[in-house]
Amino acid sequence: MFDLILKNGEIHDGLGSPGFVGDVAIKNGRIEEIGTLSKVEAKEIIDATGLTVSPGFVDMHTHSDFTLIADGRAESQVHQGVTTEVIGQCGMSCAPVCSHSAIRTVAPWYTEEAEHAHWHGFGEYLQALDNTDLGVNVMAFVGHGTIHRAVLGGALRAGEPDEIDAMTKLVDEAMEEGAGGFSSGLEYFPGILAAPEHLVPMCEVAAKYNRLYATHVRNRDTHYDLGFAEAMATARQSGAKLQISHIQPKFGAPDYAMEHTLEMIDLARRHDTDIAFDVIPHDWNHTLMAAILPKWAQAGGLDEVLMRLSNKEDREKIKANPQPMWLIVKARKWRDVVLLNATENKDLVGADFEEIGRMRGVDPYDAVLDILLEEGENMMATMWSSKSFRESDLDLCLQQPECAVISDTVAIANDGVLKDLVGSLSGYGWAARFLQHYVRDRSVLTLEDGLAKITSIPAKRLGLKERGALRKGYHADICVFDKQLIASNFSAKHPRRYASGIAHVMVNGQLSMRNGQRTTVNGGQVIREFAA
Repeated sequence: MFDLILKNGEIHDGLGSPGFVGDVAIKNGRIEEIGTLSKVEAKEIIDATGLTVSPGFVDMHTHSDFTLIADGRAESQVHQGVTTEVIGQCGMSCAPVCSHSAIRTVAPWYTEEAEHAHWHGFGEYLQALDNTDLGVNVMAFVGHGTIHRAVLGGALRAGEPDEIDAMTKLVDEAMEEGAGGFSSGLEYFPGILAAPEHLVPMCEVAAKYNRLYATHVRNRDTHYDLGFAEAMATARQSGAKLQISHIQPKFGAPDYAMEHTLEMIDLARRHDTDIAFDVIPHDWNHTLMAAILPKWAQAGGLDEVLMRLSNKEDREKIKANPQPMWLIVKARKWRDVVLLNATENKDLVGADFEEIGRMRGVDPYDAVLDILLEEGENMMATMWSSKSFRESDLDLCLQQPECAVISDTVAIANDGVLKDLVGSLSGYGWAARFLQHYVRDRSVLTLEDGLAKITSIPAKRLGLKERGALRKGYHADICVFDKQLIASNFSAKHPRRYASGIAHVMVNGQLSMRNGQRTTVNGGQVIREFAA
């Protein structure tokens, strides 16, 4: 007898094959049979007539490292069909750390309410996740920025040879303890300080374990070609498999930048460098507001940064920065820059900075610096978003076979300790928006090809064992949805609305959503073993 049968659904295997009407039988957390099943018994039968049955969605790039510790339910992800997510991206991971107090410095979206945030090594961090009721499966990368801080503390300088050796050893230890890959964020501090020759030894460790090197490249606007070329050279020299994170060029890049980048990748791949990439299914970019500060303004601890933000002369120097992280700021397109997440200024979330400046009677740039100052110790959790990407670039990327689709956001919830967080404008609806906007409404991809972008393609790239496809013997990570109704419901003013159109979600054979409603079941696991 089966535990459950999904009956009469339109089955899409996630591998790009056309859909067909049939049944999926589940037993002991695994897919037992697929096809037309008659004269069989099950403890429960769910009628999936008129619905699409697909693998659960795999989000290969998130920053939920700490939000899952604070609230493991991953409500924003489960409500849109996500069953597995990968944390530790852009060089930011929660471990290893040299002290408990350092967790606050390195953890994205640190939350005071997470009372069980006690670890040092990477394995200890994964154990903390094990002790959390997880709504999704979790695979964790170890981040270069966190490794740098574990060895150099808050020093904003490149590592010396012995320090690079120590960092490389920590990467190796993390891999031994279950890290699924190594990531860097070269547009942020301290990653911006690392030269390719510093990263190559760490990437060699990733290559030794056959794990990915995922990078947020150094530049995606004026010098986009240098940023992407550096990533490819690092992969070529180290032998690591390269995953270029959220590849789409930003505001300030030439119109041909995306096409040129794909040509660079094609040439490198033809010469045996293993490269793939991913995109955010949205034309809005997001990052830490503090990333707008030049290096000298970020030196020292938080108190020193706040002191500079309080000093009139220092503020003018900050505003005169000739090369801010976002060129959209230099162009003063403040109407296209929105406050995304704040603790002391929750009432301003969703407002653009032209509006915020007008409300406060100050220049928008001063409004940015004022908000950073007001956020104080929560500065590193303060986020903003800008309209920085071209839809035509996204269309071009999506048509490439090696492209996956990601959220680049965090697993959160509109209730509980995370209810005030946003994460990004796609946090509550990235997968739903992708299937709604790029598949159903605009037909950039067929449904079968679109589903592969968020199931089998990322799963295979990550080395996930027996996940990412509907196959006999695979883990029963399954999403059942209405392809005509699936939709993202967020907006800049109302970013905390769950996606719609999802009927049922199974994680390791357990129903986390039933008939469009979240159950109390959290069936996620920490993934430590990967395909060779």
